[in-house]
Amino acid sequence: MQVLHVCSELFPLLKTGGLADVVGALPAAQIAEGDDVRVLLPAFPDLRKGVPDSWVVKEFDALSRHGVLLYGRFNGVVIYLMDIPDLYDRHGSPYHDQDQFAYMDNYLRFAILGWVGAEMASGLDPAWRPDIVHAHDWHAGLTCAYLAAKGRPAKSVFTVHNLSYQGLFSAHHLPELALPDDFFQTYGYEFYGQISYMKAGLFYADHVTTVSPTYAREITQPAYGYGMEGLLTSLQTHGRLSGILNGVDDAIWNPTHDAMLATRYNRDVLEAKVNNKRHLQTAMGLTVDEKVPLFAVVSRLTSQKGLDLVLEVLPDLLEQGGQITLLGAGDATLEQGFLAASAEYPSQVGGQLGYHEAFSQRIIGGADVLMVPSRFEPCGLTQLYALKYGTLPLVRRTGGLADTVTDSSLENLSDGVASGFVFEDASAAGLQRAIRRAFVLWSRPSLWRYVQRQEMGLDFSWRVAAKAYQSLYQRL
Repeated sequence: MQVLHVCSELFPLLKTGGLADVVGALPAAQIAEGDDVRVLLPAFPDLRKGVPDSWVVKEFDALSRHGVLLYGRFNGVVIYLMDIPDLYDRHGSPYHDQDQFAYMDNYLRFAILGWVGAEMASGLDPAWRPDIVHAHDWHAGLTCAYLAAKGRPAKSVFTVHNLSYQGLFSAHHLPELALPDDFFQTYGYEFYGQISYMKAGLFYADHVTTVSPTYAREITQPAYGYGMEGLLTSLQTHGRLSGILNGVDDAIWNPTHDAMLATRYNRDVLEAKVNNKRHLQTAMGLTVDEKVPLFAVVSRLTSQKGLDLVLEVLPDLLEQGGQITLLGAGDATLEQGFLAASAEYPSQVGGQLGYHEAFSQRIIGGADVLMVPSRFEPCGLTQLYALKYGTLPLVRRTGGLADTVTDSSLENLSDGVASGFVFEDASAAGLQRAIRRAFVLWSRPSLWRYVQRQEMGLDFSWRVAAKAYQSLYQRL
């Protein structure tokens, strides 16, 4: 099976979110399962730098722009880069400028990504063409529309990583997209008078996946569907919507060989994890005390992630004797709230604004509990990392969090399936009760260790996801 992934990010070269982690790991896992898998991306500066030994496969003209298709390799995977310097040679974020304003020509930058993705199925690289074109999120959504306009020379899969980002653009750009006029309608990629790249992917793909089974069900409901729940319900009814859970890259996230940790450990030598906790407490200016439960947040600071709830319950967590450390950036009000708490309780609260991949590994390796109280979460990756590191996730039951974490209730402890703490309502009261359950389990060290060993034995490898995608491709 020859498969082309079409996307905008690739870990570790360019990352703004979980999409990069997926595309950085899934293709290699699929290759290991026997598929011929390649990746198409825009030639953003960090990607050009990370794939230096590339050469020109072919020149092309797309939507009034001239470009070249480059061929290279990264970590054993063939990478195609679309090089159009005036569109993609911009430093910083691939989506917005230094003032956080979206680039005005994003409609064209990502339309061409879709156009080239579809052309690959018609032989843009004369030596290779895909059987399956797998597009990711709104940036690649038009890929499926261009394939449909060309008579579907390859089957298409569209993966929703986060439905809340929809790629909406003004209808006055329609003539530049060179798609059939009748594609811009309700049964097409029109969305309340605008062009929706997300809807293009949903409507024209042969099959739609999300990054967890629960999220695939949730987005058919008004609370999670962002106005597209009707279309998504139709896809579900016709067997064209499913969820495949993301995995964890064992080469990066594994405490037995993680060079970022002060001390490496495994599920049989959990005592060594305590040394990472001491180092983390020291680095964050907290009181060094292994007997105090250390909670952690590694996240974008947004309302979606439920971190306003964390601020609301923080006094109660500290009063019970806990500590908390945070790594993240985002909403200014949340940033100020955590900075103020750190200033008021310097021995119990440590925060660092921004994001550093290596430091995130040290936090997850050193903390006792990782908090992910999201209002919605398509999959979530940090809770998967926590499970690998023996750090108990504390999550709300939604999306991929519901699919990956099992509450440490008495029944689940007895059945040997407990792996963390789960609460239902997106409320401070619900989060507070889960924190108190964490303190109760913490007071029973032998049970805590038992749950750590249980969670570290779970299999969330990319091999599982690769096999699921392989089965889907073959069915298509």
